[in-house]
Amino acid sequence: MDSVEKTQDQQHPQYKRDRASVNTLLASEANDYNLSELARLIIRYRGFPGARDIQADLKKVLQKWHYTEESLYEQTRKIHAKGEVYRKQKSDQEDWL
Repeated sequence: MDSVEKTQDQQHPQYKRDRASVNTLLASEANDYNLSELARLIIRYRGFPGARDIQADLKKVLQKWHYTEESLYEQTRKIHAKGEVYRKQKSDQEDWL
């Protein structure tokens, strides 16, 4: 593999959908659903070699809502312990990517 391949950013298969979600988070306030989405997207893009704009915007949302990754995960563990945040979604599609 040459150096061009090593440094070339990749396109994430969920980029388009995730970009829309991130735009919504940037314009929204923190609530259980939005906090859960933020945590999910941070985990999805952690270490991903691309989507730098999404990664930067996720950090902006963290700062805007006055969270660190650690405090976000602590809060979302409490939210998921209640178990209702994603059950309100109409879609049966799983989003594991």
